[in-house]
Amino acid sequence: MADREDYGPRGDPSRHLTLEQIEDGWAELPPAPTNLGRVALIVARRADGVRETPERVRVTPERGVPGDRWERLTRDRPEMQLAVMRRDVAELLAGGQPISHAGDNLFVDLELSAENLPVGTRLAVGEAEVEMTPEPHDGCRKLMDRFGNAALRFTSSPERRSLNLRGVYWTVVEEGDVAVGDPIRVLTRGPAATG
Repeated sequence: MADREDYGPRGDPSRHLTLEQIEDGWAELPPAPTNLGRVALIVARRADGVRETPERVRVTPERGVPGDRWERLTRDRPEMQLAVMRRDVAELLAGGQPISHAGDNLFVDLELSAENLPVGTRLAVGEAEVEMTPEPHDGCRKLMDRFGNAALRFTSSPERRSLNLRGVYWTVVEEGDVAVGDPIRVLTRGPAATG
């Protein structure tokens, strides 16, 4: 049981990978799709820390993913409404643990780098429309507790930061149903990121 609301699951230290193992695994991952991806997993983070993984949800600008932590605790931060992470990267970092432990709402098969999805990019996700926000999705103590120090170091390293390997945030622009397996299409890309 979590010692405070919404902390979520604890990681299994015996599953934590070394930085070398993560880097080797990263080098073997195939490129993610850039224009047409898919939803691999949906997660709602309950108040008791349990992760629900519904097959379908209706995302809205008012609620995000119904029943999720965002709706309860950070509703005043629309730029953090949907936490999104690449499925293959999450699987790599998890080391055999459930990827839902990462604490994101959507795990996707899509390239999330700043180059591919600059801030302001609009995407169709199932029946919904979302927009890429400027809020950085950085690794934190929770990621380290669940997947290990090497996972945090890997995702937050300056040379990889623009790849958004820890994930990104989307905000819901138009509500709609989203289901596991639904396509994700880039509708319009935001202005190119400036260095």
